Amino acid sequence: MAGRVVTEARRREDRVLLAATLANGPVELLDFLLPLWAGVALGASAVQVGALIAAELAVSVLVRPWAGMLADAYERRFVAAAGALLYALSCAGYALAGGLPFAYAAAVLGGLGGALLWVAVRAMAGERLTEDSAVFPRLTAAEQTGAWVAFVAGLSLLGVAGYRAVFLACAAACLIAAVALLSAPARVVPAAAELPGEVAARLRPMLLAVLVTMAAEAAIALLLLLHLQRHFDLEIMQIAYVFLPGAIAMAVLPPYLHRFVLRFGRIRVLALASVSSAVFAAGLAGAPNPAVIAVLWVFSGAAWAAVIPVQQAVVAEASGARVGRGMGLYEAAVLLGSMAGSLLAGVLYDVSPWQVACLALAAVILAGAGLVPWSVRALRVVDRPQAPTASQTATPAEPEPPVETKSPVDTGPPAVRPQRSPLRKLGEHTLLFLVVQLILAVLDLSWLRDLAAGAVDLLSGARDVPLTGPAWAAYQVGKIWTVVFVIDVIATAVTVVQRRAGRRRAG
Repeated sequence: MAGRVVTEARRREDRVLLAATLANGPVELLDFLLPLWAGVALGASAVQVGALIAAELAVSVLVRPWAGMLADAYERRFVAAAGALLYALSCAGYALAGGLPFAYAAAVLGGLGGALLWVAVRAMAGERLTEDSAVFPRLTAAEQTGAWVAFVAGLSLLGVAGYRAVFLACAAACLIAAVALLSAPARVVPAAAELPGEVAARLRPMLLAVLVTMAAEAAIALLLLLHLQRHFDLEIMQIAYVFLPGAIAMAVLPPYLHRFVLRFGRIRVLALASVSSAVFAAGLAGAPNPAVIAVLWVFSGAAWAAVIPVQQAVVAEASGARVGRGMGLYEAAVLLGSMAGSLLAGVLYDVSPWQVACLALAAVILAGAGLVPWSVRALRVVDRPQAPTASQTATPAEPEPPVETKSPVDTGPPAVRPQRSPLRKLGEHTLLFLVVQLILAVLDLSWLRDLAAGAVDLLSGARDVPLTGPAWAAYQVGKIWTVVFVIDVIATAVTVVQRRAGRRRAG
């Protein structure tokens, strides 16, 4: 019976991670595209664009605490699925909007859906925190994987099919996320009763720290976007490629950085990550070109890959049985910090030189090196979470069908199928990748070959011989697959090295 409960909990987590990957891509992509779309497609002024973005944010901030209470009172997968469906309607609304009133209605739906979805998703992830301290790093990795894949695929689709097709694709991804959530097993243990006010008072130090750190993150991201656009005259695709390496770092690194949390503790990791992020912000002041900025952004992504999962885990742990309420307050603090950071970045960019703005934000981030660790101590949660055991984290092996034996007294358990070697899986992926790339090269549709031959610009994606229609789509698929394959190689190499190191220590 206990084994079945563990298996159901893992299945529930797997559905949550899948839904987070599918839904976060559209969320991040729309945050990037909506201001551009509103100005181009609807002819909105700068004030109207700002009001459109503010409408979604305002609804989302107001609803998030209530979404937390719903996530504690009702089955969380239903709350999260309702949020994903509302966000799908929001995306479809943007696709069909012929004027600003419909766009505002879509924004309100997006704010409501995002609040229900993300609060419930984080609460579902927090259900397994006591058994597996790495659950929030996996959630962060899943979200960021969805984000960078959506950027590459969505911006590629934008170039050939326009904004409407991108919005409809986002709606489809959110619908699939809702299906994944609805197919998850039910929650095994219901949440116990606790007064909401107790959670809010307990989390106040961490919520303050989250507000400050998220304000700094949002400010530096917007400041960088403005700098790339106005100082270096980069187009949308070029700007996306500057941000892409950092997004991939945030998708790959969280589970590995969690091992440092287990070894050195949350407080030390948070302090070091804050210092590293501050160094990155200061380094932007002297960055000579977009390539250097892209490298610095990778270091920033690594820092946030350590900070965000720790913040979420601490909030979940301190919230106790009311993890939904805690996550609602946490999400509201994140959005308020992002709003404040966006306003701060605009003011800094207009009234001060680029170098001064970077150094000012670096000072704010550096303050987090003291503020965030203090907030962890104030919550009185453990500094070093317990490392999950192999039985808690490993995916249960699928039993083989019963095999007839000659001995009638043999009643032992059936043999289990051993997990495939990471190198064997990588070999299979490599063979398939090479076959497809060879076919694309023969058809003169290989982005990888063009890149090696210098026939394509890495930042803009412009090809010496332009493509259209299905040929262009095949070319973009090959490009996305190449990026995914490189990440697969890196992740496999890290896994193999860590397994061999573990065997040497065990021996």
